[in-house]
Amino acid sequence: MMTENDILKVMEETGALLSGHFELRSKLHSDRFFQCANVLRFPRAAERLCSELVRRMKVAGGCGRIDGVLSPALGGIIIGHEVARALDVPSLFAEKENNLLTMRRFKIEPGHRYIVAEDVVTRGGRVQECIDIIKNAGAEVAAVLVLVDRSGGTVTYTDHPFFSLLNLTPKVWEPSQCPLCAAGSTPVHPGS
Repeated sequence: MMTENDILKVMEETGALLSGHFELRSKLHSDRFFQCANVLRFPRAAERLCSELVRRMKVAGGCGRIDGVLSPALGGIIIGHEVARALDVPSLFAEKENNLLTMRRFKIEPGHRYIVAEDVVTRGGRVQECIDIIKNAGAEVAAVLVLVDRSGGTVTYTDHPFFSLLNLTPKVWEPSQCPLCAAGSTPVHPGS
């Protein structure tokens, strides 16, 4: 079992939790950034974090039968793989095509139950796209699992159980309201 301090320590030690001036994929600006790719460079850390995420889901009562895990490329692929490993089910991923997620390599099976796994959510757009892909294929979403929920509780998936390892709310601003920009700083987009 990992505590929040244990998780933060892993994130900080691996360079996954950064401070500065960042433009997020959502186009919002922030003074902190979760570059989960840094923690995912370390397979044992990724395995440990994702196993803890699955453990928490199971402690909360589980989500019934799970037939697979779907994650958005690119950031969610390793999370999805490690969650699938912990559950001993297949790992699938959706890829961008014309800036929308689609199933290019795999098929969602009608009637199957899938977990959606992602690294970080701020507005939750990519997770919602995965949910829509699953539902449009005639399958079910069993749960949503993310390493970091940085939405401040604003992202909810009302019809689906939602689990995260960290619930942190770094400050975010619309670009026109960003005090870091007003002070002359230029945001960087380190990738997600």
